[in-house]
Amino acid sequence: FSVPCSAILSSYLLGERLNLLGKLGCLLSLVGSTVMVIHAPEDEEVTTLEEMTSKLKEPGFLAYAAILLALCFLLIFCLAPRYGQSNILIYLTICSVIGAFSVSSVKGLGIAIKGFFAGQPVLQHPLTWILVITLVASITTQINYLNKSLDIFNTSLVFPIYYVLFTTIVITTSIILFKEWVTMTVVDIIGTVCGFLTIILGVFLLHAFKDMDVSLGNLPQVLQNEQPAPVTRDDKNILIEVDNSSIAPEDKPKVFMLCT
Repeated sequence: FSVPCSAILSSYLLGERLNLLGKLGCLLSLVGSTVMVIHAPEDEEVTTLEEMTSKLKEPGFLAYAAILLALCFLLIFCLAPRYGQSNILIYLTICSVIGAFSVSSVKGLGIAIKGFFAGQPVLQHPLTWILVITLVASITTQINYLNKSLDIFNTSLVFPIYYVLFTTIVITTSIILFKEWVTMTVVDIIGTVCGFLTIILGVFLLHAFKDMDVSLGNLPQVLQNEQPAPVTRDDKNILIEVDNSSIAPEDKPKVFMLCT
């Protein structure tokens, strides 16, 4: 609901434009999200911090996390100071990449909280505090760069793009960390991809035509073909027509040449 809620609230509270295509984009985002939820795979059962530790230590996830960290440092220290004020994707990509660590930390802390109420010594486990520090650092970074993006760019433009980038990173992280792709059938894979593409289409409609004045009232006028603009001809073309015609029409300008 982040895409339609941000678009609708920014329209009413901030006075930003939400035309007919924008409303259709919000509807498509909801439809795509529903399709993704229907075909989403079940998480691999992880009930203890020891199992979570073994998941985090797998070479595939370690390589993926190293790539994300390198990309994040590149964006923060190299690209953000130069292009962050003009390119909306810089700050939002930082938030999305960091979101992979925040979601993984929330998953692990959820397991730790269940173990705490079950009487397990989770406070003595080092992974618990590692996850807490990672979650605090990632959420702080996300809020910082998201607020920077909101200060510069349109609110109804920030949240949908952030939603698409964040969802892409989170889905990829879940697939690599919990191996959700193992339990997915071909139908579920196609449904998940189609749902995500529907969301992207909705976000595109929401922002590509946000400056157009399109509503149900003026839709017939917008769809009508525009009248062709009159062709303006310069004096050279008029002179050629006058020279080629035996009798110049009265409405055409006459050119007189003075020779000395």
